[in-house]
Amino acid sequence: MNLNIQNETAELKAVVLGQALSMGNKPSLAETYDARSHESIKLGIYPGEDLVDKEMTAFEQVLIKHRVEILRPYLIPDCNQVFARDVGFVIEDKLIISNIIPAREGEQEAYKMLYDQVAFNKKFNLPEHAHVEGGDVVLYNDMIFVGLYTQEDYPQFKTARTNFKAFNFLVDLFPHKHFIPLELKKHDSDPRQGILHLDCTFMPVNDTKAIIYKKGFKFQKDYERLLDIFGQENIFEITQEEMYAMNSNVFSISPNVVVSEERFTRLNKHMQEVWGMTVEAIPYHEISKMGGLLRCSTLPLIRK
Repeated sequence: MNLNIQNETAELKAVVLGQALSMGNKPSLAETYDARSHESIKLGIYPGEDLVDKEMTAFEQVLIKHRVEILRPYLIPDCNQVFARDVGFVIEDKLIISNIIPAREGEQEAYKMLYDQVAFNKKFNLPEHAHVEGGDVVLYNDMIFVGLYTQEDYPQFKTARTNFKAFNFLVDLFPHKHFIPLELKKHDSDPRQGILHLDCTFMPVNDTKAIIYKKGFKFQKDYERLLDIFGQENIFEITQEEMYAMNSNVFSISPNVVVSEERFTRLNKHMQEVWGMTVEAIPYHEISKMGGLLRCSTLPLIRK
């Protein structure tokens, strides 16, 4: 397989879509590893497999409509495999296999069929103690934005997923790229106060436009740096409630077509009427209760 991912928005040719079947029992409060799932279990609204499968099928149908080749991970019984983004990610023609949290290590086996199709010298495992998940890595051609948490209390947060050692590994692997670290706020139990991954607070949706939640960054300078890159006129700023609903976690099929959640009315209207994009609005609200959304469910392999 000739991998090729340069950015988040070029025409999509092939993608891994997560697996909704055989999710197993709902986790206990102690077993949750993100703030939104923690809240959903606490409130008794964590979604069942039937609802998750229905929403992922809607996503699959949109991808089929746009003639995207879809791969699915092998089914592992009693294992939540919805969020493919964090198991691995592609930069240029290289597959980076994530050091995901121990609670999700079993998911890696389901991607053996993918790894076997990639040349040996195009697959990279991270060194020990270097942690990164695909939701924290956002590609923008020559620039790569990486969501980080570098504070001393990193080990205490379940929601701190990407560290500086992984950042340096990526910098060494792609010396010709310009890497931009962005420090995220973290909170393990309140999804309105912390950011799990960078794509939960920032996402480019075409060649020049981006969605941003200003208060997701620990440092004001990181937000201002994004404004300098994209320009205020090209930014759609979301509110805290829109961030909580995961408005930034949309998924671009091409520079002109974006898949979004049907309840994101303000964002969807803006993308259609102001940015002139085609918005494929689908139900994905139940999946958001597990701490991820559309981008989280995908592992893009080839873009034009």
